Formats: sequence, structure tokens, C-alpha cells
Amino acid sequence: MNLQTEQTFQQVTNQLVSMIAGMDEALINKKPADGGWSPGQIVDHIRKSYASAETMDGGSESGDRSPNEKIELIKKIFADDTVRMKSPDAIIPTEKPLDKNRLIAGLKNRIEQMAAIIRTKDLSDICTDYAIPQYGPFTRLEWAWFNIYHTERHIRQLERNLND
Repeated sequence: MNLQTEQTFQQVTNQLVSMIAGMDEALINKKPADGGWSPGQIVDHIRKSYASAETMDGGSESGDRSPNEKIELIKKIFADDTVRMKSPDAIIPTEKPLDKNRLIAGLKNRIEQMAAIIRTKDLSDICTDYAIPQYGPFTRLEWAWFNIYHTERHIRQLERNLND
């Protein structure tokens, strides 16, 4: 369970880092015509969302349900690109210009933190420090896949923005 999750997380995050690393510095802060986030803001948002590592590394308890019970629901929510979601305030990206190298360094730091948790913790435990109100508490496994699907969603957004 951990190995497949870790490998998928690493693949997705490597793709994101490669995309941003290959971008021209001027493109990092260029907002799309539709008024959405710039590529740099998308990455800043993902970096901030990986603060869920603190939840994954925090209080937990043994679950009395399947550790992957909510993964299909999470996948379904993030797969629908026609729905524009509202980001929680805590992970709204900065409006200040972003430096590509600092952005990548911060993102890599969070990725390593998350990967270490996936590698070393019991993913079937339910995280007790924080729950998304409408979904209830997630297991570490569900948080890991939440981050994978959330990142994939924003990779698709970046690809659309770059092709516009």
C-alpha cells in the first residue's frame, strides 16, 4: 500500500516540478486570460496544500473502516475539471511575484516531507487533528491520495494554461 502510494506521489510531484522548472521565468507570474492563477500561484497553492503533512504526521487512531474508503470520492471530486472550486483561505496563493527557484525549493521541501510520511507511517490510521468538514476525517492513505489527485488536477490546469 505504501510503496504504490509513494511511487504515484513521486511521479505526480516529479511531473509538477519538471513542468515548473522547464518554464520561462516570465511565464511563472503570467495570469491566464480568464483571470485564474498564474503557474507560480498554482504551484504556491499546491505547496501550501501540502501542509496536510502536519495532519498526516499528527494525532491519529486505528480505523474501524477500510483505509481507502473515501479515495474514489476524492478522485471523483478532483477529476471534474468543469467544476471551479473555491480554495480554503489558508492555501490561497500569494499575489506577490514569485521567484521560480524559491518556489521549486519550497515545493521540493514539502514533497520530501510528505513522501517521508507515506514511506514511514501506518497509512491505515485515521488522522484526528483536522477533517475537511463535508468529508469527515481521512486516513493517512486518503490524505496521500487527496494530495495526488489535487496535484493532478492542477497539472491539468497548468497544461491548459500553457496551451492557451
